Amino acid sequence: MRKILLLLLSVIIFTSCSAHKSTISASKARSNNKRIQKKNKAAIASYKSYTSLEYIERFKAIAIQEMNTYGIPASITLAQGLFESGSGNSDLAKIANNHFGIKCGSTWTGESYYKDDDNENDCFRVYANPEESFRDHSEFLKKKNYARLFELDKNDFRGWAYGLKAAGYATNPKYPQLLLNIIQKYNLDQYDRPEGELQKIKREDRVLAEINDNMGQQPADTISKISPDSKIYTVKPGDTLYSVSKRFGITVNELMELNKMSSNSLKVGQKLVVVK
Repeated sequence: MRKILLLLLSVIIFTSCSAHKSTISASKARSNNKRIQKKNKAAIASYKSYTSLEYIERFKAIAIQEMNTYGIPASITLAQGLFESGSGNSDLAKIANNHFGIKCGSTWTGESYYKDDDNENDCFRVYANPEESFRDHSEFLKKKNYARLFELDKNDFRGWAYGLKAAGYATNPKYPQLLLNIIQKYNLDQYDRPEGELQKIKREDRVLAEINDNMGQQPADTISKISPDSKIYTVKPGDTLYSVSKRFGITVNELMELNKMSSNSLKVGQKLVVVK
């Protein structure tokens, strides 16, 4: 009986401590959110609600700018912004200028805002203005699991819609169709622009190199790893036809012709002939 009483007492103490810890965590979250709201009081008070069309008009320019820089279709960025922020009218957008629901993550060093999402009091990033949120959206996507999306044409919004879901951006199985419905409803693909083959290759090479840098991996010095008489090169993560052609002093067309390639897509581990 004495052992049972001690066991019950231990459970009560543990439960009490756990509950207290949870209460403290929630209290800290509320305190933090009040501080953020007080800090942004003037901006929150003057916040103008958007219709979906007003939201598109307000942010289409920066969506196009990000598309031209990184290759993310403007239609995708706008559709995600409309969906994730409720056309800019969600509390997260109003208080934290966070239009894409991007959570803090382990690398975030800025201000934070807490709200229930997948878990209680999930941590979300706070931005100085909406434009900063749009730019960070592009930076957020420069990760290994999204890398292959940057090899798509910058007007391939369908590929991006399905690719985002496959790469883990959202858990909703209908996420691609939700984005595509928004794009179709508001004719957002009018803001997308195609790019020439050389432009695409240069953009891929630059963005994928940045992704490698973000992962703490510098591009491999592949030339030093093969003998002078080697004629075969193994494709590494981040490689594009343009980057490989530059390393070996041949043109992209020559590289494609040597390997009888009909498209410029590469796969990690693929063997390429690099010397005539």
